[in-house]
Amino acid sequence: MRIRRSRARQQQVVELNITAFMNLMVVLVPFLLMTAVFTQMSILELNLPSLGDAKQDKKDKKSFELHVTIRKDALVLSDSRGGLIKRIPKVKSGHNYQMLTTTLKRVKSRYPDKTNATILSEQTTKYNDLIATMDAVRQYAALYEGEIVQAELFPDISIGDAPRR
Repeated sequence: MRIRRSRARQQQVVELNITAFMNLMVVLVPFLLMTAVFTQMSILELNLPSLGDAKQDKKDKKSFELHVTIRKDALVLSDSRGGLIKRIPKVKSGHNYQMLTTTLKRVKSRYPDKTNATILSEQTTKYNDLIATMDAVRQYAALYEGEIVQAELFPDISIGDAPRR
C-alpha cells in the first residue's frame, strides 16, 4: 500500500501553457482573412448539338434559328430562313452590345416563344467578347414597376465555330 501512495505523490498535475499558441492565432486569423480572395463564380449551362440534332436540322430547315456571329470587325445577326438580319459594326470601345440587345428585342417581339440562339465565333475571338455576347443574347436590363429587372431574350445558348468568310 505504501508503494501506491508514494507513486501518487510523485505524479504532479501538469498544466498546458497555451498562451503562445493563442497569441499566434490572434495574429494569424486576421492576416488570413485580410489576404483571402473571395470570388464569385457563375456557371452557364450551354447546349451543345448532338449527332441526332444535325439530322433533325436538315428536316426542319424551315424553322427559325437565330445565329449571332462574332467577327473581328462586327457582330452579325442572321437566321436560318432569310439570312442576314443585321450587321452591327465594331465601335472604338469594342463590339456594340447595346445595339445587339436592341436588335434582339425586336427579334424577340416577332418570335416570343423562341428561347434558343446559336453564337458562332471565330477562333481569334477573345474570351471576354464571347462572354459579353452571351450575356447580351441571354437577357437585358428592363424597368418594371420602378425597379430594374433582368428580362429574358434567348437564354438557351449553343456555341460553335463561325464559318470562314
